[in-house]
Amino acid sequence: MARGVRLDKPWEPLTREAAEAVGGYLGVYQLGDAGGSVVRIGYAGGSSRFGLRGVLAEHAARHDAESFRYEVTTAYLSRYRELLMLHVADHGRLPEANADEPGRVGRLRPS
Repeated sequence: MARGVRLDKPWEPLTREAAEAVGGYLGVYQLGDAGGSVVRIGYAGGSSRFGLRGVLAEHAARHDAESFRYEVTTAYLSRYRELLMLHVADHGRLPEANADEPGRVGRLRPS
């Protein structure tokens, strides 16, 4: 079964307990608002303290969003860029919290 380009896992409430249950993996994540819209796309890389668990726990402590979903991958930087490009293709802009993202976002034309 081929994997689609979209991160379509169900949203989970962004709480410290839920974030700590994720584990210290490398990967990408999306933060969502109460309506299920993506407000931030991010990643936990090799220099992230405690991986996805640590990054998501920081967002939970700051109350940055209502929900989250994630994908474990060692190709986190490529996948992160892919998710940004997909968001721009779908919405015509970056997510609200990624608006000041450094660098150029390429183009992606999903089918």
